[in-house]
Amino acid sequence: MSDIHLYIFCRWPEPGKAKTRLIPQFGPDGAAAIYTKLLTHTIEIARASGIPFELRATGANSAAFQAGLGDDLNVVDQGDGDLTDRLSRIPAPAIVIGSDCPGLTQEHLWAAHDTLALEEMVIGPASDGGYYLLGFKSDAHFAFEDIAWSTDKVFEQTVKRFAERGVRPAVLPQLSDVDIPADLEEWPEFLP
Repeated sequence: MSDIHLYIFCRWPEPGKAKTRLIPQFGPDGAAAIYTKLLTHTIEIARASGIPFELRATGANSAAFQAGLGDDLNVVDQGDGDLTDRLSRIPAPAIVIGSDCPGLTQEHLWAAHDTLALEEMVIGPASDGGYYLLGFKSDAHFAFEDIAWSTDKVFEQTVKRFAERGVRPAVLPQLSDVDIPADLEEWPEFLP
């Protein structure tokens, strides 16, 4: 399935607006520096995988992202609305990831890509109860509606949505993302 694209959801690493739950410990500039490293890592992994990808971005125009992170990047604005609205705009077949998972590798991306050749969906659970990756062959807007985003129920609710439609989830290994300072204990290289 060579038409599968990877979509990286990200924001411009502006101090005070990026990784706000890290600000109490690291300050606005420190939190933005951490997020810059995480986003750069994610883009490097995507480039190394060779899977076609684009940034679904917010917080700055495409020229800012290209100037700061590489002029080869295809950057598309996430658009208006909440996370449900923004995710629902992703065309299938797709792999959607965030930009704050330090353990992500190109092997994870290829595992998801290759799984979609055989399965309808693939999901990578995050240790906090969410997910770091979701892949789907056909329209998956139903999987984003009425989800309790930013809670420990996101993975469970998402898998349930697919199961209700008779879709068996293919599950990747669990990884951790970075939301709070404790999440960085295993990843000192991402500290500011």
